[in-house]
Amino acid sequence: MNYKKLFSKGQIGKMPLRNRIVMPAMGTALAGSTGEASPDIIKYYEERAKGGCGLIITEITRVCDDYGVGVANQLSATKPQHIASLQKLARTLHKYDTKVFVQLHHPGRETYSRLIGGKQIVAPSAVMCKVTQEMPRELTTEEVEGLVRKFVTSAKMAQMAGIDGVELHAAHGYLINQFLSPYTNKRTDKYGGHFANRMRFISEIMVGIRHICGPDFPVSVRISADEFVEGGINLEEGVKIARYLESIGVNALNVSAGIYETSATIVEPMSYPQGWKKHLAEAVKKAVNIPIIAVNVIREPQFAENLLDSGNVDFVGLGRGLLADPQWANKAKENKDKEIRRCISCVYCFEQLTTGGVLKCAVNPKMGRELEFENLPETGDNKVVVIVGAGPAGLEAARVLKLRGFRPIVLEKENDLGGALQIAKKPHLKDKIQWLIDYYQEQVKILDIEINFGVKATVENIKDLDPYAIFVATGARPIIPQVPGANNENVFTADDVLKGIVSVKGEKVAVIGSGMTGCEAAEMLAMDDNEVAIIEMQKEIAGNVYKLNRYDIMSRLTKHKVEMLPCKKLLQITDQGVALMDTFTSATSLKQADKIILALGVQPNSELISNLEEDFERVYAIGDVANPGRIGDATRQGFEKASIL
Repeated sequence: MNYKKLFSKGQIGKMPLRNRIVMPAMGTALAGSTGEASPDIIKYYEERAKGGCGLIITEITRVCDDYGVGVANQLSATKPQHIASLQKLARTLHKYDTKVFVQLHHPGRETYSRLIGGKQIVAPSAVMCKVTQEMPRELTTEEVEGLVRKFVTSAKMAQMAGIDGVELHAAHGYLINQFLSPYTNKRTDKYGGHFANRMRFISEIMVGIRHICGPDFPVSVRISADEFVEGGINLEEGVKIARYLESIGVNALNVSAGIYETSATIVEPMSYPQGWKKHLAEAVKKAVNIPIIAVNVIREPQFAENLLDSGNVDFVGLGRGLLADPQWANKAKENKDKEIRRCISCVYCFEQLTTGGVLKCAVNPKMGRELEFENLPETGDNKVVVIVGAGPAGLEAARVLKLRGFRPIVLEKENDLGGALQIAKKPHLKDKIQWLIDYYQEQVKILDIEINFGVKATVENIKDLDPYAIFVATGARPIIPQVPGANNENVFTADDVLKGIVSVKGEKVAVIGSGMTGCEAAEMLAMDDNEVAIIEMQKEIAGNVYKLNRYDIMSRLTKHKVEMLPCKKLLQITDQGVALMDTFTSATSLKQADKIILALGVQPNSELISNLEEDFERVYAIGDVANPGRIGDATRQGFEKASIL
């Protein structure tokens, strides 16, 4: 492929860019404790610059330490002490002909008091965010004027550090967005009410930046062209805001969508296709004459090229695609599309960040630890390492071991590659998981990794290979509950449904368990014209599923009229259905069902490990056999064990 548009030169204001690839801002929690650009975060961005990005926009960078903290270990541009590390960041990225913007940010109501020393959070108006569930204090007029100065001061600090430009974060329901939107701005002073007043806050920031940084310092603004919330900014209003921003001297618009209350439109789960919101950028592009950066679940170079070729966008924002593969741009330019490790939209990254950790990637376990694993020692000396199982943990281990000079030999009892990924890709709208299988298939081919399919590993056939070490990645199997009737002929596992081993149509079905697998099996069954009920012992259906994925799957289950029965303990399975006990009242009942589907989690296939440990010194369990979890947990274990062997 020859992606002419993607690799054509671009320009924002008077700033030239080597291509049309932009890394938009994403929080990492990799900065230093006082907001400086740490060695870890500089290396993280350096890898994306080295990988071919034309413009990198840093993570949310705070302009106010008192009330403006959005996440722990967040970049900051509030004090002169931050200039030196930002300068180092700029110089590092400039070595690769990559430009860098700092994204200036204040969370307003979309934060937590625990992040700001227990103080009450602040916002344009006392309107509570339904996600954070904290009532903000309305900012005084004087405080708003002070925040204008803080944004301007931070922009100047960025300029002094050699940063090429700044982006004002006026999207996703953060402070500037809160002023712009009638949903969150109920003020009666000069910063609220009619359209011009709601624009005043960002207008004064722009005037200040132009005054102190000069007319040629590039400024982009990230906007939510549609908040997808009643009473908020819709596309018509979003286009009007875009026109206004152009009129006050903004150099580019980074078009996004959503607020925290509609966060699935910001960080899209797997069910959202590439380009689902391209209509937003297209509408804005038609209304203005400044460059448009479009974030659009862009995963593949050809899709990015098509967007640019349409003339409706000027730059493509890759976001999570660059977490998954920092070399995305270079691989596209070198016609190595098959080698790109595409983001599968599993939102593992966002889950890790929002549950108190640092940003991680399910398909790229090195992400965020680029400095720690900068140079993997090539000390393998062609020593044989047997890997039992070709799932994500085993394949990631094999890939890393081969790069380190070992000779990995994979034994896989099935006749295809992917292990549990082969089941995980089966549910409705989960086809992106095939991308990860495709990536590993290409790596196996390029690195010439030996895989023996249809081979059940035993102590004897492993001994024949005389391995230096053994990685056991045998996965896990469904849990069968110890209740009467669990082995009846009308009982199947969720895996049986997903694999197509059992076909059920036009029947009453009870799904026992509401983890993601149970919910996905229930959806498939409901789509096949079955009358489906999900039975769960806990208080909530899908209560342990991460909130973005939970909202996504629950909305679809509701659409398909799946019955939800929480607080019900399974007592017995019969030919007529399932006997249940209410966990609150202890009352018993019979739920009629023709078929029973068990989705109660998995247990490790660990039988081989103890046998191997009797005969071999170096035996390592990785993936579900070590600790059943997510795709990201499996790849991380495979990567780490293979990196330190």
